[in-house]
Amino acid sequence: MTEQAATANADDHLDIHDVERRVKAIFIGSVGNLVEWYDFYAYTAFALYFAPAFFPNSDPVVQQLNAAVLFAATFLVRPLGGWLFGYLADHHGRRLSLTLSVVCMCFGSLIIAVTPTYASIGLAAPAILALARVIEGLSLGGEYGASATYLSEVADAKHRGFYSSFQYVTLIGGQLTAIIVLLLLQKVFLTADELKAWGWRIPFVIGAMLAIVAAVMRRNLQETEAFEEAKKVVKPTGSILGLLQYPRELLLVVGLTAGGTAAFYTFTTYMQTFVRQSVGLTEDQTTTVIFGSLIFATILQPIYGAISDRVGRKPVLVFFGIVGTLATVPILTELKGSKSPWMAFLLICGAWIFTAGYTSINAVVKAELFPTKIRALGVGLPYSITVSIFGGTAPAVALYFKTVGHEEWFYYYLSGIIFLSLIIYSTMRDTKHESAMHRHE
Repeated sequence: MTEQAATANADDHLDIHDVERRVKAIFIGSVGNLVEWYDFYAYTAFALYFAPAFFPNSDPVVQQLNAAVLFAATFLVRPLGGWLFGYLADHHGRRLSLTLSVVCMCFGSLIIAVTPTYASIGLAAPAILALARVIEGLSLGGEYGASATYLSEVADAKHRGFYSSFQYVTLIGGQLTAIIVLLLLQKVFLTADELKAWGWRIPFVIGAMLAIVAAVMRRNLQETEAFEEAKKVVKPTGSILGLLQYPRELLLVVGLTAGGTAAFYTFTTYMQTFVRQSVGLTEDQTTTVIFGSLIFATILQPIYGAISDRVGRKPVLVFFGIVGTLATVPILTELKGSKSPWMAFLLICGAWIFTAGYTSINAVVKAELFPTKIRALGVGLPYSITVSIFGGTAPAVALYFKTVGHEEWFYYYLSGIIFLSLIIYSTMRDTKHESAMHRHE
């Protein structure tokens, strides 16, 4: 019997109190996710201003490169965070893991906000900054698996795709919030000199304060019914050895993540550099184009999530795979040749039309692959490893091809990775119809 058949009667009689409970839990879980991603992206958004304080070099390019190296380093520790917080979530509950994750992010942001400059303490300054980024990387690595698991488990079976899509709504929302804070400080409250002198500390103070609020909210989260039921019938095995009992599911997570995460980091993190340097837009035009395209991307997430609840997860993923494989090269080629902000905006939105096919439902698909006792670790660890290999490196690969004079090679590289994931999408089961969400072992 399928999960849908087993839960149909319950879903048909959902009362208003049950809906309110689920929505409240999803809201609190999602707000914490937004705060974590705001803290993470604030580093990138304000690197231009704080890099000279930690990396004293007369060449601004070298300063930015040093800051970028620390950004990339956070991806190296994300698998460790995926393991640590996944283990906690499977053994001690989703709520505890989510709360500790956002507390770690609070510490990371606070450390950055109060660390003295290189002029005051010398090499200790970049060393402390590196420590703070390691803490944030651990936090973010753990957030994904625990958050995806919680949102998927707290949703009812009929609307799981829709509810879980809010993970990426708030993930993108964190980036939008960082951009808004940057614009307010740039255009309204501070001068460029003030931002470089001390103003860059403000967004990290804001992030730490928001993380405290999110941690307090998460302390009062209701634990998921799936976890509570699993505790009664099976001993948790949230360990590496336990995870290795599911080799097929592990490989599926890697395969379905590779193309999607490369596309996501291309059209978010790298796109700002691409539009500024390759397309040639001004700084204000670049910020406006990226901000507008991210809003468009945010709107698409729940729409695609709801569609997957109707037609299944597999068709939505296959749509991303086919269109992404065929359209990536033409879109990036046309984008580079465009000098119009409006055309750049439309082309990036065009890329999001297929990229959202992955981002909107990838969390729920991974959660539906694993039984309860190993779900958070099964979602978080292989995802973090894959993101470190294909997502975090996407901007670096693109810039490398640009430096050797063949920027277009990156377009084919990205298209090729999406095609490899398409093979996985085409051959895997549809997790909506063959879900492991109600399996505890």
